[in-house]
Amino acid sequence: MAIKTYRHEIFTRDIEKNIREGLWLPGYKLPSVRALKEKYGASVSTIQRGYEDLLMRGLVESLPRSGYFVSRQPEMEKPEKINRQPVVRDAVFQTGLTHTTAQPGNRHSLSSFHVAAPGDLMIPQKLLLRTLQQVVRAEGAGLLRYYPASGSPALKQQIIQRAAAYGARFREEELLVTDGALQSLYIALSAVCVPGDVVAVESPCVFSVLEVLAVLRLRVVEIPVARDGFDVDVLRKVAVRTKVRAIVVTPHFHNPTGSSMPPDQQRALVAVAQRYDIPIIENDIYGDLYFSGARPAPLKALDDSGLVMTCSSYAKTLAPGIRLGWLSTGRYLPKAEQVRFALGSTVSPVFQETVTQLLRTNSYDRHLRSFRTQLAKNAWLTLHLVSSSFPEGTSMTRPAGGYNCWVQLPVQTDMDAFYQACERIGARFTPGSVFSFSGSFRHCFRLVFADTYTAARKRAIKKAGAVLL
Repeated sequence: MAIKTYRHEIFTRDIEKNIREGLWLPGYKLPSVRALKEKYGASVSTIQRGYEDLLMRGLVESLPRSGYFVSRQPEMEKPEKINRQPVVRDAVFQTGLTHTTAQPGNRHSLSSFHVAAPGDLMIPQKLLLRTLQQVVRAEGAGLLRYYPASGSPALKQQIIQRAAAYGARFREEELLVTDGALQSLYIALSAVCVPGDVVAVESPCVFSVLEVLAVLRLRVVEIPVARDGFDVDVLRKVAVRTKVRAIVVTPHFHNPTGSSMPPDQQRALVAVAQRYDIPIIENDIYGDLYFSGARPAPLKALDDSGLVMTCSSYAKTLAPGIRLGWLSTGRYLPKAEQVRFALGSTVSPVFQETVTQLLRTNSYDRHLRSFRTQLAKNAWLTLHLVSSSFPEGTSMTRPAGGYNCWVQLPVQTDMDAFYQACERIGARFTPGSVFSFSGSFRHCFRLVFADTYTAARKRAIKKAGAVLL
């Protein structure tokens, strides 16, 4: 199944390329609607829709009666790379995780910027409920029976067809349907590691991954996430002196930094893994949430050895309550299948049939188009709110997809006082210290922009920055 290309993308891709490569600088006057209509043979409505898309993503700004210009939005510095010698550690948290998820009570009692899930107004509620009803009517009592332990063949075929459109080739027999990406990670790690083994992880790394590592009693070596994502050079040096049993990595729209690995770094990572025979467990959970261009291909597309195990989920793209994910096991199917069965023989038939229906009818793609536009707009607004409200010396990544931003405050900031003030203001962020076993990133926090920006949420960010001024 081919990924749909919208007509306006034919010219918006060219404009974006010129902006990102620095050929068109802030303030540059862009071609008129008429000029683009003649050049690309497109209708006026198509050109206007394209400019609306660029406006939503913050690349372009419009001046009444003057036309369109390259945006003059501020370019915040990215957080500095923290240089430190990687050390093998036991997977034990030094602090609790009390600030990482919604507290008891109403999530919306505060302006929550710490829950990595789409807010209620970003969820396609009508689409999901309508499809659920259709599935129940069509399947009836069949939904009450066990499904195949490895997952519905129809669902796996849809996953395979979608993956083929962006360069990854999966075989049905190697796919396992799971109760979400975290269970996929648990299965993958259990298939290739035993307690005491060393696993290379990102630093910072999402705390749910760290929790799985701790439960499995694995040891970790933290590899820095630089401006271009996972630092392959550091990994290469570690692999020379340490027997690394697995690599856990998020190549695209990393949580929490939002960074992505360029193609050359992805190829280098796969090459290191193949040289030292290290399985890669790839988290592709945010891959569908790119803001522009084409859907990025996973590492699996670069691997012909079976070393790469790819996992993903629909919880981040549809709704957190849709506990449905999948794992491409590569060469590790026998052990992974055994672990999967031990965790429960089947995933909810209702969710499997619902997602199959969404994929089969292109409803999922239509939802993604709208969702990505909203997220791109939120990312642009977040950048402006933080850059205009927080003190000089604050830095922040500019994500090209997903819904996580990584903010680094000046080193002199009293972080305990900052978080206490945020609680009083009604804003909650995720402290950077929970993204590492080493206790690093104390002066960083993650900001999630996956909810609708109400006036109250905008005020919360402004007030949070004001307490530091």
